[in-house]
This record gives sequence, C-alpha cells and structure tokens, in this order.
Amino acid sequence: MSDLPGVLMLDVQGTVLNEDERSLLRHPQVGGVILFSRNIQDAAQVQALVADIRRCRPQILLAVDQEGGRVQRLREGFTRLPPMLRFGELWQRDQSAAKTLAQDCGWLMAAEVRACDIDFSFAPVLDLHTGLSEVIGDRAFSADQDTLVALATAFMQGMHEAGMATTGKHFPGHGSVTADSHHDLPLDKRPLQQIREQDMQPFVRCMPVMDAVMPAHVIYQQADDACAGFSEFWLQTVLRKQLDFQGVIFSDDLVMAAAAAAGNMEDRVKKALAAGCDMLLVCNDREAALQALAALEGLNTEPNARLLRMQGKQHLDFAALQATPRWQQTRDRLEALIQAETVK
Repeated sequence: MSDLPGVLMLDVQGTVLNEDERSLLRHPQVGGVILFSRNIQDAAQVQALVADIRRCRPQILLAVDQEGGRVQRLREGFTRLPPMLRFGELWQRDQSAAKTLAQDCGWLMAAEVRACDIDFSFAPVLDLHTGLSEVIGDRAFSADQDTLVALATAFMQGMHEAGMATTGKHFPGHGSVTADSHHDLPLDKRPLQQIREQDMQPFVRCMPVMDAVMPAHVIYQQADDACAGFSEFWLQTVLRKQLDFQGVIFSDDLVMAAAAAAGNMEDRVKKALAAGCDMLLVCNDREAALQALAALEGLNTEPNARLLRMQGKQHLDFAALQATPRWQQTRDRLEALIQAETVK
C-alpha cells in the first residue's frame, strides 16, 4: 500500500468503527475521512475514534467542518465559536480588536481540532456576505472585500500557528446565488468580469495563506456550463494557470444535489478528477462511496503527493492547551462576542 493518501474522502457512521468500515478504510483509493456531528460525543471519544481510524490507515487525512456558528461539529467540551460575520461587525467598531480576535479564534479553533489529532477543518469561508445566499449567510466575514480579506487572512494565520492547513471555500464565490447547492443547482448569470472583480478577489488576495481550496457547486453561465468543481476552465485555466495556485483542490461533496448535473457517480468522479480536483468528497451515502471507489479503480488513479501538505503539524493535548493563557483569554473574548450579539 502506498504511503500517500488515496483520492477519496468519505465518512463513517457512528462514534466507533465497525468491521466493514475498517476494511473500507484500508482500500488504497481511500485517502480521507470527514467527521460529522453524529461521530462526536466529546473530546475523549473523538480522540479514541481518530486513533482507531489511524490504526487502520496511518497516513489518512482526518477532516471536520469546524467553521463556527451553525457549522461547528465539535461541541461538547469544545469552545463555542461565533459565526464569522460577528468579526465583520466587530471590525466596524474596532478594526484592531476584530483582526486580533479573528487570528486568535483561528488559532483556538485549529488548536482544539489538532488536540484531537484531526488534521484540518474545512475553513474558512471566503464567500462575500451579499445577503442573497442563505446557506452562506453569517458564515461569511463581510460584504466588503477589504474587510473580508483582512479578517480571513488573520484567521488563517492563526490556523497556521496551531499547525493546521487552511482551505478557502467556495471558489470562485457562492455568496451571490440564492439556491442552496445541497438541494438545488445554483446558476450565476453575471458577466465573468464581474465575478472576477468581486466574488473571486478574496481567494486571489488570500492565496499567500491558503493551502487548499474547495470549489462551489455553482454554474457560472458566462464562463462554463459545468459547476466550478467539474470545470477545467475554473480549476485549470483560472486557478492553476492564471492564478498559479499550487495548493490542494478538494471537491465539494459529490452527493450534493447540484453535483447531479455532472451525471451519475462514475461521471462525477471522472469529471472532477479531469477538471483538476486532488481529493473527492463523497459523504453520507455509502452506496455512492462504493460507486466512487469502483470508478476510481477503473481509472487507476495515482496517489497525490500534494495531499501530504494537509497533514496536521504539532499539537498540544487538551489539558496542556486549556492551561495556556492564550486559550483561556481567547475563549472568554469569543464568549463575550457571542453574548454581545445575543443581547442586541
């Protein structure tokens, strides 16, 4: 078996592995596991689950969505994180305080995730807060490019301090469409130049601290007739060639409704890889994951060394982390930010 991760990231069902999952994790094309709320009770349990996964596959990448606000999978025993828009609102009152707290929040989030030996969180969201997209909503930092870039850069710098790679999503921008790609196929009909000058700019400007990117399941009709995650134009021509991005490209979940526009699961796998995705996510549908593996076996895909950049670096155990003044002070400041919003 190769020392490199395979190209498929999938999920597991519960808080412990079953024997079918142990066998599945040893498949050479499996390279990652994403954890969801159903997999997590508390820090001790998730640490035991992660250790069991790594015994099955030491080189596997472990991921979670730990953005903050309504997208926070690790909760019991973990710091409550505000939605990123709270930092944008704080910026309007005190730019220095907002930037400092965003960096400390990125550090704390990543440090807690790394304390569980999970490699990375798919964060942060770099979509603009336009008020159009409910699925993005307060997950975005700001409607203003400069504010978004300043806060997201600080947040990602904090993640790096804690030993975690960063993932900007959802390239080239999901904030300007109303449909939720989990359930529908969003269409963005705006001119390509407008998308480049507005929604795409946070990704361009954050690139120095962005280790990976996740493209949107959105069709930008003036650019291509395929969703960005299946588009050679967006991933090869724009992201790789024009922007010279050398990091990892993760597909968004290929089970999402919008991904169906690319065809059946075999078609989705082939098109995402051909477009330039380094790792494919297939979540919450075991039959779909097995279909994806079958398609990958037919393609004889080689493991990708670029994925090694997403492995977590150093980490403290929970007790040592919680004993640090920075963790204690950041936790208190984040709770104050959340409470300030609650009493409005």
